[in-house]
Amino acid sequence: MNYDCGFTKENHWFRYRAAAIIVEENCVLFAGNETADYFYSIGGAIHMNESSEDAVKREVFEETGVHYEIDRLAVIHENFFYGDVATNPDRLCHEVAFYYLMNPKGSKELHSNSFTNGGYKETVHWISIDDLDKYKAYPTFMKEYLKNMPKEIVHIVSNERE
Repeated sequence: MNYDCGFTKENHWFRYRAAAIIVEENCVLFAGNETADYFYSIGGAIHMNESSEDAVKREVFEETGVHYEIDRLAVIHENFFYGDVATNPDRLCHEVAFYYLMNPKGSKELHSNSFTNGGYKETVHWISIDDLDKYKAYPTFMKEYLKNMPKEIVHIVSNERE
């Protein structure tokens, strides 16, 4: 049995996450599900005794059905937000996520058959980077980040509670 690195205490939730930035043909890959009215980055919880690199490769394969390799660590993101509307909209969430830029495959072909922890079917979506601002997509920094794609690791702190 695998245990996620994170915990809940009263109305607070902490999560340690690995996520991917996958770009093909000027499109970025996001996920969604039947309960969410928004898109979110590909990735998920890092398990106990698992490196963030191993976690992102595992999560990408689970959500896309394709083995992507890591190019480099791109973003360290500290995010403060309220919980998901479907589960607990008042939950105070604190997430630390490592975003890895993945090497492109030269194809947008995917073999997704993923479900959320709550059992909802996940779908994956290629969204044009030029049109990303037309979508409700998290993390919100992604829209601006993809326009510049700095070569160095970027540390971003977001507080969506304000």
